[in-house]
Parts: sequence; C-alpha cells; structure tokens
Amino acid sequence: MSVYLSKLVYGINIRHNCRKCAIGGFLRPEHLNLTCYLRRTEGRSMQRSRRFEVRSRRPVNLDTFVAEDPEMGLVAMDSPNDPVPSLVIVKGRIVEMDGREEADFDTIDRYIAAHSLDRSVAAEAMALPSLDLARRLVDITTPRADLIRLFSGCTPAKLCQIVSHLNVVEMMMAMQKMRARRTPGNQAHVTNWRENPVLMAADAAEAALRGFDELETTCRVARMAPFNALALLVGSQTGRGGVLTQCAVEEALNLRLGLKGLTTYAETLSVYGTDEALRDGDDTPWSKGLLASAYASRGIKIRFTSGTGSETLMGYEDGKSMLYLEARCLMLAKGAGAQGVQNGAISCVALTGALPQGVRAILAENLIAASLGLEVASGNDAMSSHSDMRKAAKLMLQFLPGTDFVTSGYSAMPRRDNMFGGGNFDAEDLDDWMVIQRDMRVNAGIFPMTEQQAIAVRRRAGKAMQAVFAALGFPAIRDDEIEAAALAWHSDDMPERNLVADIEAAQAFLDGPLTALDAARALDAAGFSDIASNVLQMQRVRVVGDYLQPAAVLDPDFAAKSAFTDRNDYLGPGTGYRVEGETWALLSAIPQQRTAAEMVPLTTGAAGVRLVPRGPAKAGNDPAEVVLGLGPAFAEGLDRTLCGLVHGEVLAAIEEGVASQGLRLRMVRIHDTADCGLIGWQAARLSGSGVGIGLQSKGTTVITRKGLAPLNNLELFSQAPLLSREAYVQIGANAAAHALGQPPMPVPVRVDNMSRLRLIVHAMLMHKREIAAVNGALIAENLEMVADV
Repeated sequence: MSVYLSKLVYGINIRHNCRKCAIGGFLRPEHLNLTCYLRRTEGRSMQRSRRFEVRSRRPVNLDTFVAEDPEMGLVAMDSPNDPVPSLVIVKGRIVEMDGREEADFDTIDRYIAAHSLDRSVAAEAMALPSLDLARRLVDITTPRADLIRLFSGCTPAKLCQIVSHLNVVEMMMAMQKMRARRTPGNQAHVTNWRENPVLMAADAAEAALRGFDELETTCRVARMAPFNALALLVGSQTGRGGVLTQCAVEEALNLRLGLKGLTTYAETLSVYGTDEALRDGDDTPWSKGLLASAYASRGIKIRFTSGTGSETLMGYEDGKSMLYLEARCLMLAKGAGAQGVQNGAISCVALTGALPQGVRAILAENLIAASLGLEVASGNDAMSSHSDMRKAAKLMLQFLPGTDFVTSGYSAMPRRDNMFGGGNFDAEDLDDWMVIQRDMRVNAGIFPMTEQQAIAVRRRAGKAMQAVFAALGFPAIRDDEIEAAALAWHSDDMPERNLVADIEAAQAFLDGPLTALDAARALDAAGFSDIASNVLQMQRVRVVGDYLQPAAVLDPDFAAKSAFTDRNDYLGPGTGYRVEGETWALLSAIPQQRTAAEMVPLTTGAAGVRLVPRGPAKAGNDPAEVVLGLGPAFAEGLDRTLCGLVHGEVLAAIEEGVASQGLRLRMVRIHDTADCGLIGWQAARLSGSGVGIGLQSKGTTVITRKGLAPLNNLELFSQAPLLSREAYVQIGANAAAHALGQPPMPVPVRVDNMSRLRLIVHAMLMHKREIAAVNGALIAENLEMVADV
C-alpha cells in the first residue's frame, strides 16, 4: 500500500469484513489492506473541492511533471550517479579525470583531455574548493577574465559541482558578469508554412528593424532552402544592415548555401554528452571539430548546439544527470574551436522542465557555457510550458541578466507559421516583451516600432524580392503578393504561389552559378542601392573575418561587436552594460505610450451641458431641496467621468433620481477644494434638507448629511469607473430618500476588478486637473444647467 493511502486510512473507522483486521470491526493501521479499503469505498463518489477542480483545468496542469529516477536519467542535476570531480596529470598527460582512468576514457573524455582542458591552470583550478569558485562567480570584485582562466582548467564534474552551490538568483548575478559580449542581443526565427519567399522577406525585414542581431530560417520542403536563405538575406538587409542569417538544414546543404553567400552563420552542429548519442548521429568529437573548421575557413560563423535532456531523450544518458552530460558537451564544443553554443535544453526543454529544478539546470548550463568563454544563445525558443506565467518566469532567468542571445530564437511570426516546432514566444507576444523591457529598464534585444514603420519596411522588402526574382529569372512575384505580405498576419493571408515552380527554380539556383553577388547587382539595378550595398557588405565581412570572433554580431556600420571589441567589464553597480541614452529612449518609447495631454485632453465643449453661474450659494431653508456640489473642474477643464459618461448626462441622471422622489436638485460649484468628502460636506451645509451630494469631475460621488464630519458620510461611491447612468439615477433617488427619512435602495454597480488597473493613470491625471482648478479665494456659487446644443 502506498504511503499516501496509509495516511489516508490510518485510524479512520471504516467497518469491513476482512478477518485479518477484524478487531472491533474497524480498519487497523497495522493491516492496511488496499483491497478491503477499495471494496468498502466502491460506489462512493469521491468528494472534490471546487477550487481544486477549477485549478486542475489551468494551463499549467497540461504540462507534464515526472519524479526523479536516476537510473532512467531523469535527474536534471546532482544525480547520485554523477562522478566526483578529480584530475590526475602525470608528466603533462591526463591519466585520470572525474574518477575514470585513462584506459577507460570514452571518445569524449579523450577529446576533452586532449583539446579542452588547459593543463597549465588545471592543477590550480581543481585544487580550489568548488564553493570558493562559486562565490567568486557572484563576487563583484573578481573579474570575469580571472574566472575564465580558472574554469578552463575544470573538469565537467567540477563545473557541475561549482554551479550546484548557486541558487537561481546567484546564477543570474554570475551570468551578468560572465556573458561574453558586453551588450546583450537576440535572435529571431523567420519561417512560414507555405514557404512563401515574399512573406519571409517581409518578416525578416521587420525583425531586423526591430533590432534582432541574427535571423534563422528552416524549411518545410528541403529543396526550398536556397529561396528561403535568399529571402532572409534580402529581407534582413532591407530592415537593417549587418544582420547575420542562417538556414537550418542538413550540413552539406548548409555549407553550399554559405558558399553562395546566402548565409553568414550556422548553429546546427549538434553535440551530445555520451559516445552512444554521438554515434547515433553518425558523429565523433573529431568529425564535429572538422565540420566547425570547414565553416570557419569559409568565413561562416558557427556555434554548436547542445542542451540538457537530449541524451535522455535518445536513451543514451548512462544514468548521469542532464547537467553533467551537458557540461561534457560544452567542453567538447570548446575543444573543437567553436566560438559559442546554443544551449538551454532547446528542443528538449519540456523534458528537462518536467523534472524538479529542471529550469534551474537550464540556467546552470547557460552559466557553465559563459564561464568557459563561449558565446551563449540561451534557448527560450522551443515551447516550454502551456502556462504563460511559467514561461515568463523561466524567461526572466536569461532576460534580466542578459545573454549574448536571450532567445535562439524568438518567433518573429505567429506560432502556426513556425517551422521549428512552434515558438515559445512569437509575434503575438511582442508588445508584452517590449513592455517588460520598459518596466525593468532592460535591453533584451527587441525594440519598439510603429505600425506604419512595420508596413513600410515589409512592403519595401517585398518589392526588393520582386526585383531580384525578376532579374535572376525566378518565378514572378506579383504586386498583390507584396501588398499581402506587408499587411499579413500569417501565411494563410498570402495569395497562392506555384510551389512546384518555386522548388524547381530554387534547385536550379543552388546548382547554377548565381550567388548573393548577383542578387546585389539586381537590387542595385532596380534602384535598391542601399539594400544592394548591405548585401555586398555581408560578403566583405566574411572575407575580413572579424565577425568570427567570440560572440560577434555586426552593428549597422558592419563593425564587429564581440567579446574582444565589446568586452563584458561588469564588476558591480555602475559598471558593465547599462541601458541609457538613445537606447533607453528607444526602448521606453513603446507605441502604446501616450502623453498626459493625450490621455486627458482639455475639454472642448464636449461636456453636453453648460453650467451658468447664478451668484453666491447661500444656505437654503427648503426641506424639499437636495444640493449637488460639483468639483471645480466639472464641465470646465474636464468633460466626462472615468466611466465615459459626459458630465451633462451625469447631471441629468442625478436630477432625474432626485425628482423621482418628489424633491428638487440645486447645483453649486465648490471652488476651494477637490476633495470629494469636503465637496459633499459643503453641499450638505448649504442644503435646505441637510442632505448633499458631492461629485468630483472624474465621477466619484458621496451622499452625506449636515452635521456629519467631513470624512463621514451616508453613502460613498468611490469606484467611479463602475458607475453607470442607472447608478447615478439611483444615487439621486437615494439622496432624496435620505432627505425624506426613507430607507435608500441598493445602487447598481458593475463588478470590474480590472478597472483600477486600466484607469488608475486617467484617475490621477483627472484629479490633478481638478486640483489645478481649485481657487481658495472663491466661494461656492449656484449654477444653472443649460443644455449644450
């Protein structure tokens, strides 16, 4: 019997017929017979808490959560099967590493020992307590360079032991310091289901203008790769010069695209942390090193791809933790000469995230990569959760400290067009992303733009592609395709193209002599000289090779910003990368932002009423009158309440309510205060019945009686956004009822718990306007309501 069921039935008096536990006829804790328990409860419906039932339908409960099982490889980090850190060097030769003798080394061990570990610092690094190294990671007085030197001498088990001492906040602190490039960046995915080159170019142009440093595409139909790569190149250089692009396809094809000048980086070089997993991909550490050299020798930037969970998913985890195997991958990547890695569980994120501390392990692998001096494209690309809250929480671990690429990459189009298996964040989430950047003064690599800017750059990219296709003899791009791409939400909004003809032309392009230089010539001839120049510059930078430096991206002038030229110099407050100047001005100026004057404009006679002064207000003696005190800006400076009612309609409603009880309403303007309680208090003192109503310009209302303290009242209606015309009618009727000594009726008030969130700024601005209208030198005055025609 399970422990849970033992606790459930222990000591509970349940009569049943089992002879083994029939002492007194009750279930005995020393004999917890499951069959007896189930037989006794058969047919009895289990009671459910409605709250638990409702929560069970929350998106997060669609996610999968699995218990740790080290023998199955279901451990994110700190597995009992992970080796203890160790390193023995004899006469410059590594003869033992992480508890394994040299004779027992697998190919990854041999590669790490031969190419990854810095023997000159290994003895020093391995002798230092892991806790001491963990503390140095978060110590703002320890420079990054010192840690890079020490970490280069650490074994995979040592690296895991170091980061295991850190909680996620400490890892974030360390990541801010250990990131290779001072300025964080971002990468976007640009694909579409229909393989439409016009839409792809338009999406690429918008993504580039939004600030993405790299764009990556892939193919639903592999033979479309040349056109996809061309569309990405032309579109990206339309949006902003210097954006790096790649097409994620099979390696031989990827190299061919690079040789034609259509791509400038690659990150599809996958590595794994066990020999069996590598062999499953027909690879060895040496073949990966050779492939990396093949790309770099042709001026193509490369990073390896790894990530926790991949070996477990493939069934070759060897009982080790996901993080330990990832540490082996990272050391392999470093030894192979890769300048960086794409890691962070990547396509296995749902597997790693299903485990306890799985998200912590993902941040830990990012940090280990950065601590080895590698560029980090930190995942956040594949779907990690059904829950928006959980996705956002995971994102913050990289978003806030910043990585070289916060995502790898962000889906620049709607999820349904994402051919990488659906993006974790996509075109629907752009506004949320930019608001969070603004909230926290963080640069996570995406900049705001207006709708018109987006339409214009998308349209221009479409026209540029039209010119290239026409000049190079590819299937024609029609004007209606360009206009559709400029305005489209997803590929279903695009006119149909002849996909067969496009595939044939793409294959001919790949097999023939045409290159990116021919595209540049076509652009120049068609009047797109700036785009042509950018495409040509992308070919030049490959020859120069500066962007092969670690963590390099290109600025709009095609200068490389890398770990060498934009070195991360963070050493605590006041150092390192800061969001300021023009960057902060751009990030904070989201299109949704409005000025105070735009949010609450000065009234332009739109109050629906004119209030004509009729002399000083005196205390009345008519018991049939109720006095309505109005704020100083009512219908003068402001013209409607927070709920959107024009002031004339509010006054008419209150008057109607008072009249319904047989009384009359006298209106007065209170000049010397903007406080609702004091407005009502003065109105009550002036009222012949002793009952007054206070009404602020934003709609907040109070009913009070003469003799009550200013902060006391009969009824208060503080939620102005929730008051409708019907509510104001009832407020008038209730005021009259109080004057008549009759019981008031409930005022109908809408329930809207989001109104404060939506309107608090408006409320503040309206109250500021009311305060500005206060004039202590003026006494209350009677008003006559004249319809504004």
